[in-house]
Amino acid sequence: DLYRKVFIFRKDPSDAYVVLRAKLEQPLQNFTVCLRSYTDLTRPYSLFSYATKAQDNEILLFKPKPSEYRFYVGGKFVTFRVPEGRGDWEHVCASWESTSGIAEFWFNGKPWPRKGLQKGHTVGAEAAILLGQEQDAFGGGFDVYNSFSGELADVYLWDTGLSPDKMRAAYQSLRLPPAVLAWKSLSYEVKGDVVVKPRLRE
Repeated sequence: DLYRKVFIFRKDPSDAYVVLRAKLEQPLQNFTVCLRSYTDLTRPYSLFSYATKAQDNEILLFKPKPSEYRFYVGGKFVTFRVPEGRGDWEHVCASWESTSGIAEFWFNGKPWPRKGLQKGHTVGAEAAILLGQEQDAFGGGFDVYNSFSGELADVYLWDTGLSPDKMRAAYQSLRLPPAVLAWKSLSYEVKGDVVVKPRLRE
Protein backbone atom coordinates (compact mmCIF):
# COMPACT_ATOMS: atom_id res chain seq x y z
CA ASP A 1 0.00 0.00 0.00
CA LEU A 2 1.63 3.22 -1.21
CA TYR A 3 -0.99 5.57 0.25
CA ARG A 4 0.63 8.98 0.92
CA LYS A 5 3.95 7.67 -0.43
CA VAL A 6 5.89 8.53 -3.60
CA PHE A 7 8.47 7.01 -5.90
CA ILE A 8 11.52 9.32 -6.06
CA PHE A 9 13.61 8.98 -9.22
CA ARG A 10 16.78 10.60 -7.92
CA LYS A 11 19.11 10.84 -10.92
CA ASP A 12 18.95 12.99 -14.05
CA PRO A 13 19.28 11.58 -16.60
CA SER A 14 18.34 8.22 -15.16
CA ASP A 15 18.47 4.55 -16.12
CA ALA A 16 16.06 3.65 -13.31
CA TYR A 17 12.46 2.52 -13.69
CA VAL A 18 9.62 0.77 -11.90
CA VAL A 19 7.93 -2.32 -13.37
CA LEU A 20 4.20 -2.60 -12.65
CA ARG A 21 2.30 -5.88 -12.71
CA ALA A 22 -1.33 -5.66 -13.80
CA LYS A 23 -3.97 -8.37 -13.74
CA LEU A 24 -5.29 -8.13 -17.30
CA GLU A 25 -7.36 -11.05 -18.51
CA GLN A 26 -8.25 -9.67 -21.93
CA PRO A 27 -7.30 -6.90 -24.37
CA LEU A 28 -8.58 -3.39 -23.57
CA GLN A 29 -11.39 -1.74 -25.54
CA ASN A 30 -11.45 1.10 -23.00
CA PHE A 31 -9.06 2.31 -20.34
CA THR A 32 -8.19 5.18 -18.02
CA VAL A 33 -4.71 5.90 -16.67
CA CYS A 34 -4.11 8.46 -13.89
CA LEU A 35 -0.99 9.62 -12.07
CA ARG A 36 0.56 12.51 -10.20
CA SER A 37 4.04 13.86 -10.92
CA TYR A 38 6.36 16.46 -9.43
CA THR A 39 9.50 17.48 -11.30
CA ASP A 40 11.52 20.47 -12.47
CA LEU A 41 12.58 18.80 -15.74
CA THR A 42 12.19 20.86 -18.91
CA ARG A 43 13.48 18.20 -21.33
CA PRO A 44 11.18 15.44 -22.71
CA TYR A 45 10.26 12.63 -20.34
CA SER A 46 8.05 9.57 -20.14
CA LEU A 47 5.60 9.08 -17.27
CA PHE A 48 3.72 5.85 -18.05
CA SER A 49 4.79 3.36 -20.70
CA TYR A 50 2.68 0.30 -21.64
CA ALA A 51 4.26 -1.80 -24.37
CA THR A 52 3.23 -5.00 -26.09
CA LYS A 53 5.42 -7.15 -28.31
CA ALA A 54 3.55 -5.76 -31.34
CA GLN A 55 3.59 -2.08 -30.32
CA ASP A 56 6.07 -0.34 -27.99
CA ASN A 57 3.82 2.75 -27.56
CA GLU A 58 0.58 0.85 -26.97
CA ILE A 59 -0.23 3.30 -24.16
CA LEU A 60 2.17 6.14 -23.38
CA LEU A 61 1.92 9.34 -21.36
CA PHE A 62 4.81 11.51 -22.51
CA LYS A 63 5.74 15.12 -21.80
CA PRO A 64 7.87 16.54 -24.65
CA LYS A 65 8.01 20.01 -23.07
CA PRO A 66 6.62 21.80 -19.99
CA SER A 67 3.51 23.09 -21.83
CA GLU A 68 2.49 19.85 -23.53
CA TYR A 69 1.40 16.27 -22.89
CA ARG A 70 1.28 13.56 -25.53
CA PHE A 71 -1.15 10.69 -25.11
CA TYR A 72 -0.37 7.65 -27.27
CA VAL A 73 -2.68 4.75 -28.08
CA GLY A 74 -1.48 2.00 -30.43
CA GLY A 75 1.52 4.05 -31.61
CA LYS A 76 -0.46 7.19 -32.60
CA PHE A 77 -0.72 10.26 -30.37
CA VAL A 78 -2.77 13.36 -29.65
CA THR A 79 -1.32 16.47 -28.00
CA PHE A 80 -2.82 18.40 -25.10
CA ARG A 81 -1.43 21.87 -24.35
CA VAL A 82 -1.36 22.77 -20.65
CA PRO A 83 -0.23 25.74 -18.56
CA GLU A 84 3.47 25.53 -17.73
CA GLY A 85 4.01 24.11 -14.27
CA ARG A 86 4.62 26.53 -11.43
CA GLY A 87 6.69 24.07 -9.46
CA ASP A 88 3.76 22.03 -8.19
CA TRP A 89 2.33 18.54 -8.41
CA GLU A 90 0.53 17.85 -11.69
CA HIS A 91 -2.27 15.31 -11.81
CA VAL A 92 -3.28 13.84 -15.16
CA CYS A 93 -5.88 11.29 -16.23
CA ALA A 94 -6.17 10.07 -19.80
CA SER A 95 -8.94 7.81 -21.02
CA TRP A 96 -9.79 6.25 -24.37
CA GLU A 97 -12.61 4.21 -25.85
CA SER A 98 -12.28 2.05 -28.92
CA THR A 99 -15.85 2.38 -30.26
CA SER A 100 -15.67 6.18 -30.71
CA GLY A 101 -11.89 6.65 -30.67
CA ILE A 102 -12.46 9.49 -28.21
CA ALA A 103 -9.50 10.44 -25.98
CA GLU A 104 -10.21 12.38 -22.80
CA PHE A 105 -7.52 14.27 -20.94
CA TRP A 106 -7.99 15.69 -17.44
CA PHE A 107 -5.38 18.04 -15.98
CA ASN A 108 -5.51 18.86 -12.25
CA GLY A 109 -9.14 17.77 -12.07
CA LYS A 110 -10.38 19.64 -15.17
CA PRO A 111 -11.27 18.19 -18.58
CA TRP A 112 -9.47 19.43 -21.69
CA PRO A 113 -11.22 19.47 -25.12
CA ARG A 114 -11.61 15.86 -26.24
CA LYS A 115 -9.71 14.50 -29.22
CA GLY A 116 -9.92 11.38 -31.34
CA LEU A 117 -7.49 8.62 -32.24
CA GLN A 118 -7.30 4.94 -33.11
CA LYS A 119 -11.04 4.26 -33.44
CA GLY A 120 -11.63 0.48 -33.45
CA HIS A 121 -8.17 -0.32 -32.05
CA THR A 122 -7.71 -2.91 -29.29
CA VAL A 123 -4.94 -2.56 -26.70
CA GLY A 124 -3.04 -5.83 -26.20
CA ALA A 125 -3.15 -7.46 -22.77
CA GLU A 126 0.35 -9.03 -22.74
CA ALA A 127 2.16 -5.91 -21.64
CA ALA A 128 5.32 -4.54 -20.05
CA ILE A 129 4.22 -1.57 -17.93
CA LEU A 130 6.92 0.83 -16.74
CA LEU A 131 7.17 4.13 -14.88
CA GLY A 132 10.08 6.46 -15.52
CA GLN A 133 11.30 5.23 -18.92
CA GLU A 134 9.92 5.09 -22.43
CA GLN A 135 10.11 1.65 -24.06
CA ASP A 136 11.37 1.45 -27.63
CA ALA A 137 11.27 -2.32 -27.37
CA PHE A 138 9.22 -4.69 -25.20
CA GLY A 139 10.52 -4.08 -21.65
CA GLY A 140 13.57 -2.10 -22.80
CA GLY A 141 15.19 0.06 -25.47
CA PHE A 142 15.41 3.14 -23.24
CA ASP A 143 16.77 6.58 -24.12
CA VAL A 144 18.05 8.15 -20.88
CA TYR A 145 17.13 11.59 -22.24
CA ASN A 146 13.46 10.57 -22.14
CA SER A 147 13.77 9.30 -18.55
CA PHE A 148 11.81 10.76 -15.67
CA SER A 149 13.50 12.43 -12.74
CA GLY A 150 11.43 13.62 -9.78
CA GLU A 151 8.49 12.23 -7.79
CA LEU A 152 5.59 10.04 -8.95
CA ALA A 153 2.48 9.01 -7.03
CA ASP A 154 -1.16 7.89 -7.29
CA VAL A 155 -0.71 5.68 -10.35
CA TYR A 156 -3.87 3.89 -11.52
CA LEU A 157 -5.01 1.96 -14.59
CA TRP A 158 -8.65 0.98 -15.14
CA ASP A 159 -10.02 -1.22 -17.92
CA THR A 160 -12.94 1.22 -18.31
CA GLY A 161 -13.48 4.88 -19.03
CA LEU A 162 -14.04 6.76 -15.76
CA SER A 163 -17.05 9.04 -15.32
CA PRO A 164 -16.41 12.78 -14.78
CA ASP A 165 -17.20 12.30 -11.06
CA LYS A 166 -14.56 9.58 -10.76
CA MET A 167 -12.02 11.64 -12.73
CA ARG A 168 -12.46 14.41 -10.16
CA ALA A 169 -12.30 11.85 -7.32
CA ALA A 170 -8.93 10.62 -8.67
CA TYR A 171 -7.60 14.19 -8.58
CA GLN A 172 -8.86 14.65 -5.01
CA SER A 173 -7.54 11.21 -3.88
CA LEU A 174 -11.02 10.06 -2.89
CA ARG A 175 -12.49 6.57 -2.99
CA LEU A 176 -12.10 5.02 -6.44
CA PRO A 177 -13.49 1.95 -8.23
CA PRO A 178 -11.38 -1.25 -8.32
CA ALA A 179 -8.53 -0.93 -10.82
CA VAL A 180 -6.19 -3.29 -12.68
CA LEU A 181 -3.35 -1.14 -11.28
CA ALA A 182 -4.07 0.65 -8.00
CA TRP A 183 -1.70 2.77 -5.92
CA LYS A 184 -3.09 1.34 -2.68
CA SER A 185 -2.39 -2.27 -3.72
CA LEU A 186 0.41 -1.91 -6.24
CA SER A 187 2.42 -4.91 -7.39
CA TYR A 188 5.75 -3.39 -8.47
CA GLU A 189 9.48 -3.96 -8.77
CA VAL A 190 12.07 -1.17 -8.58
CA LYS A 191 14.96 -1.32 -11.07
CA GLY A 192 17.82 1.03 -10.24
CA ASP A 193 17.89 4.23 -8.22
CA VAL A 194 14.27 4.74 -7.12
CA VAL A 195 13.34 5.35 -3.47
CA VAL A 196 9.92 5.09 -1.80
CA LYS A 197 9.31 7.94 0.68
CA PRO A 198 6.34 9.63 2.39
CA ARG A 199 4.86 12.49 0.41
CA LEU A 200 6.09 15.87 1.71
CA ARG A 201 3.01 17.93 0.98
CA GLU A 202 -0.52 17.76 -0.41
